[in-house]
Amino acid sequence: MMDNRNIEVLIVEDDLRVAEIQKRFIEQLSGFQTIGIATNYVEAKSYLEILQPDLILLDVYFPDMNGLDLLKETKQQSKQMDVIMVTATKEIHKVQEAVTLGVFDYIIKPVVFERFKQSLIRYKEYRTKLEELSKENIHVTQQQVDRLLSKDMSEATNEKTYLPKGIDPLTLVKVLDVLGKVESGLTAEFVANEIGVSRTTARRYLEHLISEEKIEADLAYGTVGRPERVYLVVKG
Repeated sequence: MMDNRNIEVLIVEDDLRVAEIQKRFIEQLSGFQTIGIATNYVEAKSYLEILQPDLILLDVYFPDMNGLDLLKETKQQSKQMDVIMVTATKEIHKVQEAVTLGVFDYIIKPVVFERFKQSLIRYKEYRTKLEELSKENIHVTQQQVDRLLSKDMSEATNEKTYLPKGIDPLTLVKVLDVLGKVESGLTAEFVANEIGVSRTTARRYLEHLISEEKIEADLAYGTVGRPERVYLVVKG
Protein backbone atom coordinates (compact mmCIF):
# COMPACT_ATOMS: atom_id res chain seq x y z
CA MET A 1 0.00 0.00 0.00
CA MET A 2 0.93 3.67 -0.38
CA ASP A 3 1.17 4.77 3.26
CA ASN A 4 2.10 8.48 3.08
CA ARG A 5 4.46 8.25 0.16
CA ASN A 6 3.80 9.52 -3.35
CA ILE A 7 2.02 7.32 -5.87
CA GLU A 8 4.80 6.06 -8.15
CA VAL A 9 3.98 6.27 -11.85
CA LEU A 10 5.66 4.55 -14.79
CA ILE A 11 5.00 6.05 -18.23
CA VAL A 12 5.06 3.49 -21.07
CA GLU A 13 5.04 5.55 -24.26
CA ASP A 14 7.25 5.30 -27.37
CA ASP A 15 6.91 9.00 -28.30
CA LEU A 16 9.28 10.82 -25.95
CA ARG A 17 7.59 14.16 -26.57
CA VAL A 18 4.24 12.76 -25.46
CA ALA A 19 5.87 11.03 -22.50
CA GLU A 20 7.47 14.31 -21.45
CA ILE A 21 4.11 16.08 -21.58
CA GLN A 22 2.62 13.39 -19.33
CA LYS A 23 5.57 13.74 -16.97
CA ARG A 24 5.03 17.50 -16.77
CA PHE A 25 1.33 16.98 -16.11
CA ILE A 26 2.21 14.63 -13.25
CA GLU A 27 4.62 17.20 -11.80
CA GLN A 28 1.69 19.60 -11.44
CA LEU A 29 -0.22 17.14 -9.25
CA SER A 30 0.62 16.60 -5.59
CA GLY A 31 1.00 13.05 -4.35
CA PHE A 32 2.43 11.63 -7.59
CA GLN A 33 5.95 10.93 -8.79
CA THR A 34 7.18 9.74 -12.19
CA ILE A 35 9.76 7.02 -11.57
CA GLY A 36 10.53 6.10 -15.16
CA ILE A 37 9.70 6.32 -18.87
CA ALA A 38 9.76 3.13 -20.96
CA THR A 39 9.66 3.45 -24.75
CA ASN A 40 9.69 -0.21 -25.80
CA TYR A 41 8.89 -3.74 -24.61
CA VAL A 42 12.31 -4.54 -23.13
CA GLU A 43 12.41 -1.32 -21.12
CA ALA A 44 8.80 -1.75 -20.00
CA LYS A 45 9.36 -5.31 -18.73
CA SER A 46 12.57 -4.33 -16.99
CA TYR A 47 11.12 -1.23 -15.31
CA LEU A 48 8.00 -3.08 -14.20
CA GLU A 49 10.11 -5.81 -12.62
CA ILE A 50 12.63 -3.50 -10.95
CA LEU A 51 10.62 -0.38 -10.10
CA GLN A 52 7.27 -2.02 -9.22
CA PRO A 53 5.22 1.16 -9.84
CA ASP A 54 1.81 1.76 -8.31
CA LEU A 55 0.36 3.11 -11.55
CA ILE A 56 1.21 2.61 -15.24
CA LEU A 57 0.26 5.11 -17.94
CA LEU A 58 0.17 2.83 -20.98
CA ASP A 59 -0.20 3.39 -24.73
CA VAL A 60 -1.54 0.64 -27.02
CA TYR A 61 0.58 0.60 -30.17
CA PHE A 62 4.38 0.34 -30.12
CA PRO A 63 6.81 -0.65 -32.88
CA ASP A 64 7.69 -3.83 -30.97
CA MET A 65 4.59 -4.62 -28.90
CA ASN A 66 0.93 -4.12 -28.17
CA GLY A 67 0.30 -2.38 -24.86
CA LEU A 68 -2.74 -4.56 -24.18
CA ASP A 69 -0.52 -7.65 -24.38
CA LEU A 70 1.79 -6.09 -21.80
CA LEU A 71 -1.26 -5.39 -19.66
CA LYS A 72 -2.27 -9.07 -19.89
CA GLU A 73 1.21 -10.18 -18.83
CA THR A 74 1.13 -7.83 -15.86
CA LYS A 75 -2.27 -9.12 -14.73
CA GLN A 76 -1.27 -12.77 -15.20
CA GLN A 77 1.75 -12.26 -12.96
CA SER A 78 -0.57 -10.91 -10.24
CA LYS A 79 1.42 -7.72 -9.92
CA GLN A 80 -0.32 -5.11 -7.74
CA MET A 81 -0.12 -2.37 -10.35
CA ASP A 82 -2.97 -0.33 -11.75
CA VAL A 83 -3.16 0.92 -15.34
CA ILE A 84 -4.58 3.97 -17.06
CA MET A 85 -4.54 3.71 -20.83
CA VAL A 86 -3.38 6.90 -22.54
CA THR A 87 -3.69 6.30 -26.25
CA ALA A 88 -4.95 7.54 -29.61
CA THR A 89 -6.60 4.14 -30.14
CA LYS A 90 -10.36 4.61 -30.55
CA GLU A 91 -11.49 1.18 -31.80
CA ILE A 92 -14.34 0.06 -29.57
CA HIS A 93 -13.03 -3.52 -29.35
CA LYS A 94 -9.73 -2.20 -27.99
CA VAL A 95 -11.55 -0.09 -25.40
CA GLN A 96 -13.65 -3.13 -24.44
CA GLU A 97 -10.56 -5.32 -24.14
CA ALA A 98 -8.85 -2.75 -21.93
CA VAL A 99 -11.90 -2.49 -19.68
CA THR A 100 -12.19 -6.29 -19.49
CA LEU A 101 -8.53 -6.46 -18.43
CA GLY A 102 -9.29 -4.07 -15.58
CA VAL A 103 -7.84 -0.68 -16.52
CA PHE A 104 -8.71 2.09 -14.10
CA ASP A 105 -9.38 4.60 -16.88
CA TYR A 106 -9.04 5.10 -20.64
CA ILE A 107 -7.87 8.51 -21.88
CA ILE A 108 -7.84 9.29 -25.60
CA LYS A 109 -5.10 11.48 -27.08
CA PRO A 110 -4.57 14.34 -27.51
CA VAL A 111 -4.62 14.52 -23.73
CA VAL A 112 -6.33 17.51 -22.12
CA PHE A 113 -4.71 18.36 -18.78
CA GLU A 114 -8.00 18.77 -16.90
CA ARG A 115 -9.15 15.31 -18.03
CA PHE A 116 -5.75 13.85 -17.11
CA LYS A 117 -5.87 15.56 -13.73
CA GLN A 118 -9.40 14.30 -13.08
CA SER A 119 -8.33 10.72 -13.73
CA LEU A 120 -5.28 10.80 -11.48
CA ILE A 121 -7.09 12.55 -8.64
CA ARG A 122 -9.85 9.94 -8.84
CA TYR A 123 -7.20 7.23 -8.73
CA LYS A 124 -5.56 8.85 -5.70
CA GLU A 125 -8.93 8.93 -3.91
CA TYR A 126 -9.45 5.26 -4.76
CA ARG A 127 -6.06 4.32 -3.32
CA THR A 128 -6.72 6.35 -0.18
CA LYS A 129 -10.07 4.62 0.38
CA LEU A 130 -8.48 1.23 -0.23
CA GLU A 131 -5.73 1.94 2.29
CA GLU A 132 -8.22 3.09 4.92
CA LEU A 133 -10.33 -0.04 4.49
CA SER A 134 -7.32 -2.35 4.70
CA LYS A 135 -6.33 -0.80 8.02
CA GLU A 136 -9.81 -1.18 9.51
CA ASN A 137 -10.42 -4.88 8.93
CA ILE A 138 -10.20 -7.76 6.48
CA HIS A 139 -13.89 -7.85 5.62
CA VAL A 140 -15.90 -4.99 4.13
CA THR A 141 -19.57 -4.07 3.89
CA GLN A 142 -21.49 -3.50 0.66
CA GLN A 143 -21.58 0.23 1.39
CA GLN A 144 -17.81 0.33 1.79
CA VAL A 145 -17.32 -1.49 -1.50
CA ASP A 146 -19.73 0.91 -3.22
CA ARG A 147 -17.82 3.91 -1.91
CA LEU A 148 -14.53 2.36 -2.99
CA LEU A 149 -15.85 1.85 -6.52
CA SER A 150 -17.55 5.28 -6.54
CA LYS A 151 -21.01 3.70 -6.60
CA ASP A 152 -22.36 5.41 -3.51
CA MET A 153 -25.82 6.61 -4.61
CA SER A 154 -25.59 9.99 -2.87
CA GLU A 155 -22.32 10.67 -4.69
CA ALA A 156 -23.78 9.56 -8.01
CA THR A 157 -26.80 11.84 -7.55
CA ASN A 158 -24.66 14.88 -6.89
CA GLU A 159 -22.07 14.10 -9.55
CA LYS A 160 -21.79 16.80 -12.20
CA THR A 161 -20.93 16.31 -15.82
CA TYR A 162 -17.21 16.89 -16.24
CA LEU A 163 -16.19 20.16 -17.86
CA PRO A 164 -12.67 21.57 -17.77
CA LYS A 165 -11.90 24.88 -16.08
CA GLY A 166 -12.96 27.88 -18.13
CA ILE A 167 -15.80 26.08 -19.94
CA ASP A 168 -19.28 27.21 -18.90
CA PRO A 169 -22.08 24.75 -19.80
CA LEU A 170 -24.54 27.47 -20.87
CA THR A 171 -22.01 29.12 -23.18
CA LEU A 172 -21.11 25.70 -24.55
CA VAL A 173 -24.75 25.10 -25.48
CA LYS A 174 -24.85 28.47 -27.27
CA VAL A 175 -21.76 27.60 -29.31
CA LEU A 176 -23.24 24.25 -30.33
CA ASP A 177 -26.52 25.93 -31.20
CA VAL A 178 -24.78 28.34 -33.58
CA LEU A 179 -22.83 25.53 -35.22
CA GLY A 180 -25.93 23.38 -35.57
CA LYS A 181 -27.80 26.01 -37.55
CA VAL A 182 -25.24 26.27 -40.35
CA GLU A 183 -24.19 23.48 -42.73
CA SER A 184 -20.85 25.01 -43.73
CA GLY A 185 -17.88 25.62 -41.46
CA LEU A 186 -17.83 28.68 -39.21
CA THR A 187 -14.89 30.72 -37.98
CA ALA A 188 -14.21 31.55 -34.33
CA GLU A 189 -14.86 35.21 -35.16
CA PHE A 190 -18.33 34.43 -36.54
CA VAL A 191 -19.25 32.33 -33.50
CA ALA A 192 -17.92 35.04 -31.17
CA ASN A 193 -20.12 37.69 -32.81
CA GLU A 194 -23.19 35.43 -32.69
CA ILE A 195 -23.03 34.70 -28.95
CA GLY A 196 -21.41 37.95 -27.78
CA VAL A 197 -18.00 36.81 -26.56
CA SER A 198 -14.42 37.51 -27.58
CA ARG A 199 -12.80 35.63 -30.46
CA THR A 200 -10.33 34.06 -28.01
CA THR A 201 -13.16 32.79 -25.80
CA ALA A 202 -15.04 31.38 -28.78
CA ARG A 203 -11.91 29.59 -29.96
CA ARG A 204 -11.41 28.04 -26.49
CA TYR A 205 -14.91 26.55 -26.58
CA LEU A 206 -14.50 25.37 -30.16
CA GLU A 207 -11.20 23.65 -29.40
CA HIS A 208 -12.79 21.99 -26.36
CA LEU A 209 -15.56 20.62 -28.58
CA ILE A 210 -12.93 19.26 -30.96
CA SER A 211 -11.26 17.42 -28.06
CA GLU A 212 -14.68 15.90 -27.27
CA GLU A 213 -15.09 14.95 -30.96
CA LYS A 214 -18.39 16.85 -31.18
CA ILE A 215 -17.10 19.11 -33.93
CA GLU A 216 -14.22 19.05 -36.39
CA ALA A 217 -11.98 21.69 -37.91
CA ASP A 218 -10.63 22.39 -41.38
CA LEU A 219 -8.75 25.15 -43.17
CA ALA A 220 -10.49 27.54 -45.55
CA TYR A 221 -8.27 29.16 -48.15
CA GLY A 222 -9.34 32.64 -49.18
CA THR A 223 -8.08 34.77 -52.02
CA VAL A 224 -5.73 36.75 -49.79
CA GLY A 225 -4.00 36.22 -46.45
CA ARG A 226 -3.40 33.06 -44.47
CA PRO A 227 -5.82 30.11 -44.46
CA GLU A 228 -8.48 30.38 -41.76
CA ARG A 229 -9.54 27.65 -39.34
CA VAL A 230 -13.23 26.77 -39.68
CA TYR A 231 -15.38 24.55 -37.47
CA LEU A 232 -18.38 22.35 -38.19
CA VAL A 233 -20.46 19.76 -36.34
CA VAL A 234 -19.40 16.14 -36.79
CA LYS A 235 -22.10 14.33 -38.74
CA GLY A 236 -23.34 11.19 -37.06
